[in-house]
Amino acid sequence: MAQVEESRAAVPRLGAWVEAGPRVRWRVWAPEHRSMEVVLHDPEGKPGRALPMTAEPGGYFSAVLEGQGAGVRYKLRVDGEGPFPDPWSRSQPQGVHGPSEVVVPDFAWSDAGWKGPDPDALVIYEVHVGTATPEGTFQALIPQLKGLRELGINTLELMPLASFPGARNWGYDGVDLFAPQHTYGGPNGLRQLIDAAHAHGLAVLIDAVYNHFGPDGNYLRCYSPHYFTGRHHTPWGDAVNYDGKDSAPVRELVLSNVDMWIRDYHADGLRLDAAHAIVDDSSPHLLTEISARARAAAPGRRVVVIAEDERNEARLPRPASAGGLGLDGVWADDLHHQLRRAFAGDSEGYYQDYTGSAEDIARTLRQGWFYEGQVSKNQGHARGTPAGELPPRCFVHCTQNHDQVGNRAHGERLGHDVTPAAYRAMSTLLLLSPYTPLLFMGQEWNARSPFLYFTDHNEELGRLVTEGRRKEFAGFKRFAGDTVPDPQAKETFERSRLDWSEAERPPHSQIRALYRELLWLRATEPALKEKSRGSYEARALGPSSLVLERRGAGQRLLAFINVKGLLEQRLPAGSRAQVVLWSEAPAFGGAVETSPLRDSVVRLEGPSAVVMRLLE
Repeated sequence: MAQVEESRAAVPRLGAWVEAGPRVRWRVWAPEHRSMEVVLHDPEGKPGRALPMTAEPGGYFSAVLEGQGAGVRYKLRVDGEGPFPDPWSRSQPQGVHGPSEVVVPDFAWSDAGWKGPDPDALVIYEVHVGTATPEGTFQALIPQLKGLRELGINTLELMPLASFPGARNWGYDGVDLFAPQHTYGGPNGLRQLIDAAHAHGLAVLIDAVYNHFGPDGNYLRCYSPHYFTGRHHTPWGDAVNYDGKDSAPVRELVLSNVDMWIRDYHADGLRLDAAHAIVDDSSPHLLTEISARARAAAPGRRVVVIAEDERNEARLPRPASAGGLGLDGVWADDLHHQLRRAFAGDSEGYYQDYTGSAEDIARTLRQGWFYEGQVSKNQGHARGTPAGELPPRCFVHCTQNHDQVGNRAHGERLGHDVTPAAYRAMSTLLLLSPYTPLLFMGQEWNARSPFLYFTDHNEELGRLVTEGRRKEFAGFKRFAGDTVPDPQAKETFERSRLDWSEAERPPHSQIRALYRELLWLRATEPALKEKSRGSYEARALGPSSLVLERRGAGQRLLAFINVKGLLEQRLPAGSRAQVVLWSEAPAFGGAVETSPLRDSVVRLEGPSAVVMRLLE
C-alpha cells in the first residue's frame, strides 16, 4: 500500500468562522491562483463590497471582517472569476448557487446527559426528511419521535443532508458537505431535531457521501483541480483525490466534516455511502481516519460509523489493531436479496446471484452475509471474505431500504410485491435475528406510498436524468412497456410522502402492532438479548422452511419461518413449548385463530412465522 506523506500534512482551518471581537475570518485553499476576494452579499443575495484576501503559504488565502458575526453572507472571487459559493460553507440559505452564510454553533443543547447509542442494541430507522412529513422539514419530524421510540426504534438514520440543487432530491447529489439543506430547515432545524431525538432516547446517524459530489453546484474545481484525480475512477467519473498530489486539504475536507456532524450537531455517528467507491491507496485508509476522528469528536460519548459497501469485506468492521479499517458495521444486503428471491421471486440483475432457498437463507443467517469468496454471476468475479469472527452487530440487515425501494422503476415497497402473510413472516425473521436491523420509514405499518426517485435539477440536466432513468429500466422484463415516472416532476416527489394517518387504520395498524411486539421481544427476551456468535443457529427444514434458534440466560427461543407450501415439524423429543408470537394471529392482520402448535407438532401453511419458547 502506497505511503503518501504529503496527504498527512497539517491543514489550517478552512471556511468562515466568528472570532472574539467580534470578527469574521475566512480561509480558502486555492493553489495555483493569484488573487482571492470575499464578496459580501446582502440578505437578498445582491453583491456588495469586496475584501481582498491575503496569500499564505501552501496555496491558502485569508481575510478578516471586523465588527461582524453570524449571518454575514458572501461569495468568493477567484482570479477575477465568479464570485462562487464557498465549498466549505456552513450554510446555503438560498441554495447551492447562492451566497454562503457565516454561522455559529451556539445552540442551547439540553442533552448533557446523553451517552450515545448502544452498538449492541441498535434498531435503525432510515428517514428521508423531505418526504417523511407533509412539511418535509427537521422540525416537522419532531412530533413523530415519541411514537417511534415507543414502538422500539432507538436510532434514526437521516438520508444525506448536505446541500443539494433544488428543493427535491434523495440527497446523494449533495455538493456543500458542511451546509444542511436549507429547505429542510438548515443548521438550526437540524440541531432542534437531534436535541429532541436525544430527549426521547433516540440516537441520530447522518448519511454522509464522501465518494463523489453532485453534478450541479459543485464549485470545487473553481478553486483547485486537485480535489479530484484521474488516477482512480468511480461510477460518477474521476475519483475524489484522497491519496495523490495535494490531497491533504481534500482529506481534511472530509475529516473536518466528520468533526462537525459529531461535535457541532451532536450526531451519534455516520452511515458512509458507497464506501467501496472511496478510493485510497495510502495508509492509514481514509475510512480508518474517519472512524477515529468521529470518536475523537465526542469524548465520553458512544459514536458509531457504519459503511454501505457491496464487497462483503470483513476488514471493514475489523478493528484497526487486527488489520481492519476500524468501522463499527457494514450494510450486508445478502439477506435482503435472498428473501426477495424467496418471497417475491425477483431474479433479474443482482438477484440472479441468489436462490432464495431455505438452506441459503439459513446460511446467510449463520454467516452474516452469503458471499464469502464465491464467484458472482452478476459481477463476474469472486466476492466477499469469511467474517465468522465478527460479532453480529457489525452486519446491518434489512428487508427494505431507500435503495431497494427507490431503485425499482415505480418505487414499489415490499408490501406491493408480497402478500401480507409473507410481509409478516419476513418482518419476524428480520427483527428476531441477532443482526442489527434497519427499517425504512413507513415499513412498520406497511405503508402504501411508493418511494420514487426524484430530483429538481436545472432543465438541461433534468432532461438527461429523466432519459437516463427510463433507459436504465428498458432492459428489465418486469418493466417492459412501463413508463417510468419522471424524476423531475413534482408529482413524483409528492407521491413519495408518507401518510402517517394510514398507520392508525387496519390493516396497517395491525402490522404496526406486530412490529411493536417483535421489537419488545427483541429488547426483553433473554434469548434474544444475547447476540454473540454461538448463541444462535439457523437451519433449513426443507426447501422452503427454516428455523432460527436463539439461546441466552438458559432460555431457548425457536422462530419457524415458512416461505410456501406446508411445514409440519415435530419438536425435539421430550420438549414442551409455549407460543410467544404467531404471525397469522388476527391481532397482526392474519385470519387464523387456532395455534400452529398442537401435540408438539408445528404446522405452518403458506408464508408464515411462529415464535416459541422451549420449556425444558
